Amino acid sequence: MALETCEILVESEGVPLPAFLTVPPGATGLVIFVHGSGSSRFSRRNHFVAEVLSDSGLATLLFDLLTEEEGRIDAITAELRFDIPLLVRRTIGTLDWVAMELSFESHGLFGSSTGAAAALAAAAERPDAVAAVVSRGGRPDLAMPVLPRVKAPTLFIVGGRDTTVLELNRQAAAAMSAPRELAIVPEASHLFEEPGTLEMAAGLARDWFLRYLSPQGHDHSTGETA
Repeated sequence: MALETCEILVESEGVPLPAFLTVPPGATGLVIFVHGSGSSRFSRRNHFVAEVLSDSGLATLLFDLLTEEEGRIDAITAELRFDIPLLVRRTIGTLDWVAMELSFESHGLFGSSTGAAAALAAAAERPDAVAAVVSRGGRPDLAMPVLPRVKAPTLFIVGGRDTTVLELNRQAAAAMSAPRELAIVPEASHLFEEPGTLEMAAGLARDWFLRYLSPQGHDHSTGETA
């Protein structure tokens, strides 16, 4: 399905952040991508996942968490990508902007690497605004203190070869009381570069968001830790 993507500016706490918005016909759910580890709205992997979600009828928003100037600084120092409080503020600001400026019945957050920590912390701060969270190769442990407050059903997707991150995700899932599942993609490393692994991760994310962002999918009573 060929869908048109618009380039827009998101205002997060007064900071303009470039973004790509794709809205399939009849979409009622929006998935906001929270990039991590210095990535941006141009992330090849997240674009692939976004296309899978859009093809299933979900709207997607890929936005930059850092300004252009901050991005240049981070490219040299790599410090801002680990500034979780900053990433959380930008994510919360984006959620607030979306609630005011866009018309969707439900919102989900898709976080990768450090972006997963920002997504979960934002979900803890805006429990009524986030219906579901998916973490792909994420570092949810960086948001450990707030994980017990997350109410949104959360799916942790981790590569089977990404052993260190897998253990960190297990610990994060154990700290939560919200519905959550841990999905392990066999033979996948941290970046899901092996043939077929990113496709599998995208399919898992699609199914999770369709389950919780569809009009019938707001029952949060199911879901257990794997």
